[in-house]
Amino acid sequence: MRDDMTPKPDLKDPSLYPHWCRETLRYCDTDAQGHINNVAFSVFCETGRTQFLLEPGRPLTPPGTFMVIARLVLDFLGEIHWPGEVRIGTGVTRIGRTSFHLGQGVFVGERCVAVADSVLVLADQETRRSTPLPDDLRSRLEKMMISVPA
Repeated sequence: MRDDMTPKPDLKDPSLYPHWCRETLRYCDTDAQGHINNVAFSVFCETGRTQFLLEPGRPLTPPGTFMVIARLVLDFLGEIHWPGEVRIGTGVTRIGRTSFHLGQGVFVGERCVAVADSVLVLADQETRRSTPLPDDLRSRLEKMMISVPA
């Protein structure tokens, strides 16, 4: 668990991420300036979150619950041009009672082109309200924590 006094990790550092996936850049994601449009960056983060949360055979979401994204802060750090691919690093940066934060980095090679912080809330399917993170989910999230180098 991380509190407000704990230093935040440098999400531009690719060595911090415990989970990785890739996304192919599409020509249709380019804009009038000739670079990949900002909307595609949020899709890259969604790809990373989805693969992190719904790993085949080991989804993080317990039966009878679902995840809601309550907040997404996305910082654009560099341009991307088609063709190519990006790598999306994802890891847990903070765990609360009913929610957790994911830190993400979007990379072209070793160059970080965006970082994101999102808050995901566990919700009960019947009540549609937040529900406490069960111990087994909390344990799995702790194993995917991004640590801050000393």
